[in-house]
Amino acid sequence: MLKQHLQFKLSQKLSPQQIQLMKLIQLPTQAFEQRLKQELEENPALESGKAENETVEDTFEESYDDSTDSETIGAEDINIDDYLSDDEIPDYRTQTSNYSADDDEKSIPYAAGVSFNQYLLNQLNTVYLTDDQWAIAEFLVGSVDESGYIRRPLADILDDLAFTQNIYTDEETIKQVLKIVQELDPPGVAARTLDECLIIQLKRKEQTPAVQLAIAILEKSFDHFTKKHYTKLQQKHNITEDGLKNAIGEIEKLNPKPGGSYAGNNRIIEHVVPDFSIKIIDGELDLTLNGRNAPELHVSKDYSNMLQGYKDAKEKSKSQKDTVMFIKQKLDAAKWFIDAIKQRQQTLFITMNTIMQYQREYFLTGDERKLRPMILKDIADQINMDVSTVSRVANSKYVDTPYGTKLIKEFFSESMKNEQGEDVSTREIKKILETVIGEETKKKPLTDDKLAKILKEKGYPIARRTVAKYREQLGIPVARLRKQI
Repeated sequence: MLKQHLQFKLSQKLSPQQIQLMKLIQLPTQAFEQRLKQELEENPALESGKAENETVEDTFEESYDDSTDSETIGAEDINIDDYLSDDEIPDYRTQTSNYSADDDEKSIPYAAGVSFNQYLLNQLNTVYLTDDQWAIAEFLVGSVDESGYIRRPLADILDDLAFTQNIYTDEETIKQVLKIVQELDPPGVAARTLDECLIIQLKRKEQTPAVQLAIAILEKSFDHFTKKHYTKLQQKHNITEDGLKNAIGEIEKLNPKPGGSYAGNNRIIEHVVPDFSIKIIDGELDLTLNGRNAPELHVSKDYSNMLQGYKDAKEKSKSQKDTVMFIKQKLDAAKWFIDAIKQRQQTLFITMNTIMQYQREYFLTGDERKLRPMILKDIADQINMDVSTVSRVANSKYVDTPYGTKLIKEFFSESMKNEQGEDVSTREIKKILETVIGEETKKKPLTDDKLAKILKEKGYPIARRTVAKYREQLGIPVARLRKQI
């Protein structure tokens, strides 16, 4: 049974303008330029460049001013409500809400080019195959993933050929065709396991003693090789340490992901454009905002004059009322967009300047050990902005420093206490850990327990499990896998 009832509810909801402003703040330089271009195309009341007889500063000041001079007509000069009923709200006021489907841009550009699988099929055209062999080979190529491997068991491929391609064969025939596919470039493609991939590549090389030994190690002692049991390898293959070192050297030259060398060429390359630049001038830090983030914009005088002309008209027809609604909409949108860009510039500069001053020692020296512990709230509290605003700046912006182009969020890190009770950045500890591991004896790498003891001696009392976590975050393998001959 249906019932009707009234319910009072208080809720906070951002206006469409606030949501659009947050989106503008989040955009990096290149995306911002595209957004600016789109707005200029869609709104004829918005123009780029410096207005006639105005400086850039005057343009900004007059754009925000609602005074009643002959050039700029403000909102109070005409009561738009006189000509609009409640159901005639301009579209621009309702385009975006908190729950709108257009909050995020879903379209993704794709780079043109030949796919990895098509590249392999093109090579198959140069190989003589029967119709059945071609069908099997085509299916095998379709099963190759981006890394260049076929990770499905042959039994599954056999069933799929029967059910989807109406091809009834046996595993032995599939293996024969697979060997043909494995002769394609890049070397190692269509392998089912890592050791098979490496062996295929080695067999294409000149068969020197080191290469032959490397093949034997991978075929007969792959488990010992992966675990770096070098002594067992020497005993099993009756070889010297130098011979083993040469064989391992041949294996290390191979590509464990043959598909990556091609597949990567067809991906979109992202070019990083720094949003800020920090330079050291006379011992002081100098911050500048990328000029592409500060475009020259102004409200069209033609549109302002049209609105002024309507204001001076004695008789106002229905068509004139429709026209003024359109003009006022475009003028309001243009003024808001100019104001939003100015707010974006101020927010970006204030946020980055605060981060720069907070990490002053790092930006002066480039030493990551000088990075202070810093979280989003530290910056948000100093600039009296919301944490989410700082996050939008930090997550998508880059800064050009004397030490390279850095993602701003990399300057943020948690803190922990050293033996003196001082707060130190986890980035500092990771840098020291990386240095210690880099200086270790590779024949006998340091275990996590030993690393924890060394860090404690240096004044950083952290547990072994914390050392393991930091080591993994740095992409450094365990001691056993860092071992070298």
